[in-house]
Amino acid sequence: MLAERDSHIADIISAHGYPPLWGRKEGFATLVHIILEQQVSLASARSAYDKLKEKIGTITPAKVLTLTDEELKGCYFSRQKINYVRELATAIVYKKLLVDKLGQLPNDEIRQKLTAIKGIGHWTVDVYLMMALHRADLFPMGDIALINSLRHIKGLPKDVSRVDMEKHTAAWKPYRTVAAFLLWHSYIIRRKIKIAAYD
Repeated sequence: MLAERDSHIADIISAHGYPPLWGRKEGFATLVHIILEQQVSLASARSAYDKLKEKIGTITPAKVLTLTDEELKGCYFSRQKINYVRELATAIVYKKLLVDKLGQLPNDEIRQKLTAIKGIGHWTVDVYLMMALHRADLFPMGDIALINSLRHIKGLPKDVSRVDMEKHTAAWKPYRTVAAFLLWHSYIIRRKIKIAAYD
């Protein structure tokens, strides 16, 4: 359907095929992984996530809160991300956030609950909604790879405004998540980036 509406989307499918689904499990561990992915390469984030798993096994809020700052630094966590993950773990342990119930809520309520936690912004929420909760109409404008891919396929200048980019993405409603997956897919292939399977 998107390919019929947009020749640039059709070109991606023709050149690279369809993207993987990139589904992730709902819950704390996936939110930790997405926090680790903020503003770093996917490979760096994966290294930290795997090191944490190696350290504590199943990643749970209670286990994370038993670790010292030094132990988390040993898992390649920055000081900032140590604080963010602790805030999230604490909110779940004290039932301020019922993470297992988020999937029952509409997007706006999920966004409100998650962004109330220090260190969780709109990009983190968007990725969680798209990949863990499989919501169909998200396009994270704060994602550098996604914006670069959008500019590439549409031939947009580097200084294109957010408003103009949103006009392009609006044409993909209500399936902007699908378009985003295709744009990520194109970017990953063009840049020859290797993506490890998610847990």
